[in-house]
Amino acid sequence: MKVIILAGGLGTRLGNITEEIPKPMVKIGGKPILWHIMKIYSHYGFKDFVLSLGYKQEVIKDYFYNYHVSSTDHTINLGTKESTFHNGHEEKDWKVTMIDTGLNTLKGARIKRLEEHLDSDIIMMTYGDGVANINIKKLLEFHKAHGKMITITGVRPPSRFG
Repeated sequence: MKVIILAGGLGTRLGNITEEIPKPMVKIGGKPILWHIMKIYSHYGFKDFVLSLGYKQEVIKDYFYNYHVSSTDHTINLGTKESTFHNGHEEKDWKVTMIDTGLNTLKGARIKRLEEHLDSDIIMMTYGDGVANINIKKLLEFHKAHGKMITITGVRPPSRFG
């Protein structure tokens, strides 16, 4: 089962933070928001991710391309370029497909541009800042039990006035 993560928006509500990095790469506890989202899904067994990229996509691509180097202690021989990884090495069996869906592309068009990378009947989808305390396995069971095409989760924000 694929998990689509829409990670291509401008993230303008975060102000100058997103001048350097896209919103999904803002760190919480030393890890990008995007990593936390993927960790939640992988906890429930969903490890095949398709990232819809746009704004500052090179930051996300570099992060995953260099994932093992940036998340571990290691020794590198500059002559042979051979690396030895030490403590802190965190193996992830995630498959991460990163697709440029355009800088100013709207959500529906982003999803359409991912179509050739989706090969299952049921697809999970979230935003690149969609960290939530949801039991993904129970959500999938609910979806299957109701026989609908789409299941949407949401949050009810607290009242602004107490």
